[in-house]
Amino acid sequence: MKEGYRLVWADEFEHDGKPDAGKWTFQTGGKWANNELQAYTDRLSNAFVRDGCLYLRSLKEEDMGRSYTSARMMTYPHAAWQYGYFEVRAKIPCGIGSWPAIWFMPVASRQGVRWPLCGEIDMMEHTMREPDVLFYSLHTEKMNHMRPPEQQRTTKLYNPGATREFRTYAMEWTPDKIEYFLDGDSVCRYDRNGISDVGIWPFDQPFYMILNVAVGGFFGGPVREEDLPYEMAVEYVRVYQKEDMEQGKA
Repeated sequence: MKEGYRLVWADEFEHDGKPDAGKWTFQTGGKWANNELQAYTDRLSNAFVRDGCLYLRSLKEEDMGRSYTSARMMTYPHAAWQYGYFEVRAKIPCGIGSWPAIWFMPVASRQGVRWPLCGEIDMMEHTMREPDVLFYSLHTEKMNHMRPPEQQRTTKLYNPGATREFRTYAMEWTPDKIEYFLDGDSVCRYDRNGISDVGIWPFDQPFYMILNVAVGGFFGGPVREEDLPYEMAVEYVRVYQKEDMEQGKA
């Protein structure tokens, strides 16, 4: 735990079976952005807790007009937070075509504020296109991956081993910065620098967390079916805040 913070929300995945429905909601369906190939389901075969870990599993199977199934879980509408220190200990899949992510969207996006004006925080993404690289990004109306490189906020970290062992992914989000950590070490930081333009810094509102494993797509790349099932294992999710931070509720 980072100094000055206290635990306000956690899932230690202590009970086998379905993920805790009081903490997580499944996003399901067969049509998703970014040319992804999966259908997301709420089936136990795609998301389950066993022996102290949550497993998100992508399978080769037909459903909802798609050739693959997987899982996408969010803390909305149960919990959302404005600022804090967030930790997820996880081991990500190594299959060609897998696209695991730990990320955040604002509650406002559920209330009609469109992307990218609403903002997006990507705490970790990975693709086997670059197997030894982790991606850390912020997306806003004026700074996102569809704009020229100088108008993007994405950091690529060369760090082999993420698909072979558990790593602790963390993020500190304050009114003035968003900083990312890997196994306790700072790996990149985006500073606000006094900006008040919501098109550049929309990060003064409650966001909820999403865990998912996508299949293929523009970022995941071509799928090698013999590598399925893809599996992301999550040992815990912990959220810390300071006394003076806002306690967001979805």
